Amino acid sequence: MKHPLFNPSTVADLDVPMFAPHTVTNPASVGKLFEISPPEHDPLRIFGLPKKLRFEFHILTKPYTVMRQVTQDAIKLLTKAKNQSSLESRVVLTGHAGCGKSFLLLQAVEHCARDGWVVIYVPRAINLVNSTTPYIYDLRTQTYLQPAFSFQTLQRMLTVNQKALSNIPLVEDLVLDKQTVPKGTPLTRVIEIAMAERARTMAQSPLVLDAVMRSLDQQEAYPVLLAVDEFHSLYGQTKYRDPQFQHIQSYHLSLPRLIMEYASGRRSFARGAVLGALSVSQTHHPLPLELRDALQLDNLAAFPASPFQKRNRDMLVYTEGLKKLELPEKFTLEEAVGVFDLWKGRNVIGRDGYFYDEAFLGKYTESCGNPRDFVWKGLIGSLDA
Repeated sequence: MKHPLFNPSTVADLDVPMFAPHTVTNPASVGKLFEISPPEHDPLRIFGLPKKLRFEFHILTKPYTVMRQVTQDAIKLLTKAKNQSSLESRVVLTGHAGCGKSFLLLQAVEHCARDGWVVIYVPRAINLVNSTTPYIYDLRTQTYLQPAFSFQTLQRMLTVNQKALSNIPLVEDLVLDKQTVPKGTPLTRVIEIAMAERARTMAQSPLVLDAVMRSLDQQEAYPVLLAVDEFHSLYGQTKYRDPQFQHIQSYHLSLPRLIMEYASGRRSFARGAVLGALSVSQTHHPLPLELRDALQLDNLAAFPASPFQKRNRDMLVYTEGLKKLELPEKFTLEEAVGVFDLWKGRNVIGRDGYFYDEAFLGKYTESCGNPRDFVWKGLIGSLDA
């Protein structure tokens, strides 16, 4: 990324307010531009981003976001969830391809990180089911553990939530191979023990992660947000195979099962919420029938679902109680103006004598207001900029 386009010093700087809870909850902020200035231990830096957002922020050189009405609706939902069980707030962000589900999920994560929540963010859930990390069979739980990904999740949780985790005690003794971590130990210390000797303790990371999550379940000092992008991939066919070369179901893998237990209400946080976001443009992981039925998403399917198509009864259990928050298909004019001003202000589009009003209306019309198409096919893909 040595091109001047990706150098913050070569593009115009924008004088816009910072993304913060007190600014984004103002009704007058809809359509306004905000800068996400991530501190060193911000979820955006530590957990990572979906690919599309990462590319977009590379071009902008800084993370910016435009406040939408649906963002404020989601923040109101989180404000309510802050003081109640996650059983009441298990929501999936739905909508057509490119309507901004991943961006809304990131806005929710950033809001909670700045509002005193414990944040657990999975930006690419497909990596949990595409057979890119090691897995081993565990006789005790009769599931397939994912030690490497569990270890990474613990590392990231500790980095992002260190202050909160230092005040949350372990709720029961944790028996490891060579030691027992006593009840009442701060969760920061529990994770540090798991990370102390990586070669020896990585295999026990799923056990440690489960103990940490059980402690988060019962504590009431901090609300907890579990946010998962590409959420639908957890309910489809995985790329993992057993010794007989049969596909392993996602509920037989430790991390997908953990997430789906919170999503279905089998496990819950005393305070907090579970947010998922669909990614319907993922052709290798189409929207599963079980999730389509549970959320009534026939309008998002390429083909109508037949009542004769087989459903997985075991998977249906993990869809119980899920609610949907449907995003609008297109920007309002107010929101589109904010996005246009962002790319114009960063000198990505425009030149001397450029007809900005005509360009804005043209690109908005060409894209039918779809957020992704408006930016990628309209503004960035324009040949007359």
